[in-house]
Amino acid sequence: MKLDKIIAVRNTKTIYRDGDKCIKIFNEDYSKADVLNEALNQARIEETGLNIPKIHEVTTIDGKWAIVSDYIEGKTLAELMAENEDKTEEYINLLVDIQLEIHSKTCPLLNKLKDKMSRKISETELDATTRYELHTRLEGMPKHKKVCHGDFNPSNIIITKDGTPYIIDWSHATQGNASADVARTYLLFCLNGDTENAKKYLDIFCKKSNTAKQYVEKWMPIVAASQSVKGNEKEREFLLSWVDVVDYE
Repeated sequence: MKLDKIIAVRNTKTIYRDGDKCIKIFNEDYSKADVLNEALNQARIEETGLNIPKIHEVTTIDGKWAIVSDYIEGKTLAELMAENEDKTEEYINLLVDIQLEIHSKTCPLLNKLKDKMSRKISETELDATTRYELHTRLEGMPKHKKVCHGDFNPSNIIITKDGTPYIIDWSHATQGNASADVARTYLLFCLNGDTENAKKYLDIFCKKSNTAKQYVEKWMPIVAASQSVKGNEKEREFLLSWVDVVDYE
């Protein structure tokens, strides 16, 4: 296995290309359970028939855990949006169509989104009253079993030369309510300082899926709080601002 071509470097991993394979090598101190869970998520999503890179093996390289999967040649949707600003709406429509396809799938063995969010809310440094209100709202939301990506944004879509989209990075996949997944995507746009496209995205999604915008907005504080336990201080402050503005019923 050749590790001389680096594709990307992240806080917890380095991603290499070796021919038609992509090798994701995690930092030495990265949790073995999290690596195996990511590989298992991806393997389970493969079974839904969605267009994703196939896993070939989970191994260790120089004492570090690694996941080997297909390398997908192409550009991310984020790159295409930056290069072709006049096509922004077309690309956001494509983003929504792909997300709707994800939400049309079920995968009964995936972790439940509600359980994960409940655990994350408990881990926050929010005061007990706010945590109680968030848990109560979460518990009151409709229970669905749709596949949710958990980190769905234009950077996690690769478009090949023939226009085929591939969805990558399934480490946060769960089954649950699609509107929570949509709230997460909306907040990711906002975190990148792109509030204009965040609004466009939400408008297009709600129109195509016949979902009330107010329903997605009800998920915003829950999703923001559950995401605030990770990331840097600036991101945490932004996410917690979404929790503060909620008028609880």
